[in-house]
Amino acid sequence: MLTALVKRSKPLPSNSKLLILGGGFSGQRIAALTKALGNNVLCTRREASKPGADIIFDSRTQQLPPKEALEGVTHLVSCIPPSEDGTDPVITNLIEHLKVMPLEWVGYLSTTGVYGDSKGDWVTEKDHPRPTLLRSKRRLACEEAWKATGLPLQILRLPGIYGPGRSVLQSVLNGNSKMIDKPGQVFSRIHLDDIACATLHLIHQAKIGQRPTVINVADDIPIANTEVIRYASKLLGRSLPPVEPFESAATKMSPMALSFWQENRRISNKLLCKDLGYTLIHPDYQSGLKDCLLKDGL
Repeated sequence: MLTALVKRSKPLPSNSKLLILGGGFSGQRIAALTKALGNNVLCTRREASKPGADIIFDSRTQQLPPKEALEGVTHLVSCIPPSEDGTDPVITNLIEHLKVMPLEWVGYLSTTGVYGDSKGDWVTEKDHPRPTLLRSKRRLACEEAWKATGLPLQILRLPGIYGPGRSVLQSVLNGNSKMIDKPGQVFSRIHLDDIACATLHLIHQAKIGQRPTVINVADDIPIANTEVIRYASKLLGRSLPPVEPFESAATKMSPMALSFWQENRRISNKLLCKDLGYTLIHPDYQSGLKDCLLKDGL
């Protein structure tokens, strides 16, 4: 299923070694694409039994990667979220190893949540972060910690991530989708494949001197969740759930679910797509959901 991505991506130089810290949803896709391009890739997981676990890294139990596995790493992507105390597990446990690696590029996957609430206005990388949610404040603290390392860093700020096996299609099929109406509320998104391909694109652009520190990786169309559910239901031939006003739905939401509705912003991808020349595979949710439908075999 990687054939199309391989055709549009360039491999890293033959002597490269990519280390991906945190082989979750995004990390595994980046690893799979880079391996398919013929490069040397190592991916960490907390348990050896997890898919894609080349080496183990679990900061909670102090299971650190073997020193020999870290030798010769030229490119690094960290997908690991902050610890509960707001510190970065990679920097806390591996910074001395990172400093002696021959690193040419380091990517840290962060969140557009660090921008806080723009009341629906567009935000760019020039906007000063103003996080209001605790998890976003922790992310911003980790961004700052990564900047302070002096490594050749790029921060990729990601909005809502979806892809095969993890999209609104599953919630529609399970009957868990909710048509919550909050006028003016929009969300930005990014398909998993664009995270992987954009990461490689940024590595190559950095090599030729185009290396902004922060890049938003988002699709072209921030839109209301109701429109996404409406389209997913159409693709699946399912009837829509009833529309419920946000004020009513909010009384039944968990604190985590409610927090997603507390901020409203549109994420601009102009720097990535216009200035740095990346072409989105899935520029909107329609394209992305069609891809998920096909790959999920629904």
